[in-house]
Amino acid sequence: MSQPYELDVLNPATEEVIATVPGALAHDVDAAVARAARAQRGWAAAAPADRARLLRRFAAVVDDHIEALARLEVREAGHTIGNARWEAGNVRDLLDYAAGGVERLTGRQIPVPGGIDLTILEPLGVVGVIAPWNFPMPIAAWGTAPALAAGNAVILKPAETTPLTALRLAELALEAGLPEHLFQVLPGRGDLAGDALVRHPGVAKIVFTGSTRIGKRIMSLCADQVKRVTLELGGKSPNIVFADADIEAAAAAAPMSFLDNSGQDCCARTRILVQRSVYDDFLDRLAPALKSVVVGDPADENTQMGPLISRVQLDRVRSYVTDDLATVTGSAPEGPGFWFPPTLVTGAAPDAPVATEEVFGPVAAVLPFDDEDEAVRLANATEYGLSGSIWTRDVGRALRVSGAVAAGNLSVNSHSSVRYWTPFGGYGQSGLGRELGPDALTAFTETKNVFISTEA
Repeated sequence: MSQPYELDVLNPATEEVIATVPGALAHDVDAAVARAARAQRGWAAAAPADRARLLRRFAAVVDDHIEALARLEVREAGHTIGNARWEAGNVRDLLDYAAGGVERLTGRQIPVPGGIDLTILEPLGVVGVIAPWNFPMPIAAWGTAPALAAGNAVILKPAETTPLTALRLAELALEAGLPEHLFQVLPGRGDLAGDALVRHPGVAKIVFTGSTRIGKRIMSLCADQVKRVTLELGGKSPNIVFADADIEAAAAAAPMSFLDNSGQDCCARTRILVQRSVYDDFLDRLAPALKSVVVGDPADENTQMGPLISRVQLDRVRSYVTDDLATVTGSAPEGPGFWFPPTLVTGAAPDAPVATEEVFGPVAAVLPFDDEDEAVRLANATEYGLSGSIWTRDVGRALRVSGAVAAGNLSVNSHSSVRYWTPFGGYGQSGLGRELGPDALTAFTETKNVFISTEA
């Protein structure tokens, strides 16, 4: 396809078109990469203190526009207003955190005979970031902020359904004083703009968050050029509740562990594994907690869960909740919008699709287990390994199970997964590499080793 095209942006709560934006083609990617390469050379040559100062200014400008960014996210992604404010604040915090690393991005002096050996961390050049629709702002910033801090230029391709906050962030970057073309946003279809960005020889690294299927394709395309890639892909995270846990607290916390963002979260705890001796008690507490979740207008301050992103996603979620399954459901609005109620599946076999595949909606399967070994086996009975939770009062058990569960991010007696100052990433088909945390900047650098002889 070489003809110009446009992307309609829909409000998921009303199905109304709220904006139309032009979509990028291969020649637009070529031009953007050329501009980015020129801007990157000047950015990398700037004093570290100046780069850090501009990134902090960018963070301050984002802070000034948090409410407007949040309202835009509500309209294009259907996120609750509370979540959207957090997301905009997370962009600000990531920029601040990355700015703090600019002047601390140091190499090493390694003892060697006959001279001095130094390592130097150099920026890669132009980085392509392909962001998803489920968390458009923060995940875009996960790649963008540390890449810029390390001295790179960034071309961001947002998801087709959620380009508006990304475009606004690019405007705010210019308002903050970042060099023109250093941070560019190219909305477009994945098979057009995304494919061209991945294939482009002038792009040194791709950061992708999305489905495992597309991640595999991107990895294959990057392999042709031995191009660096970071992949944050799917998840089917377990929430393991042992009999010695605080059952009341575990049941109260369980609903939003898989209903946050309408379950459109690869960290969602969509497999609730409960020790058999407390299974009935746990369900008796969980069911009313689920039904009390407020689902509705995402702009309402009291709403806890909004709509799904699209009709396609709604149909996908529906396909997993078949008539033969026992369910407990909450409520959801009727009429326009992509609504699906909070749903517990209590009668599924451990190998059923709803218990092993990523639904990416407000659906969780509840499964019993007998002992610690079975809990670990069920937790690991999936191709994914992104996150998970363990509820127990036994510290020894918490440490044993944390060591045995194959996942990159685990929480004990909580459902925390992502903090911008700690590493994030998955095992198995949940991805490749780590984002965030103290090493985030180094993932966007090349290590150069220099030996200087002292034996002239």
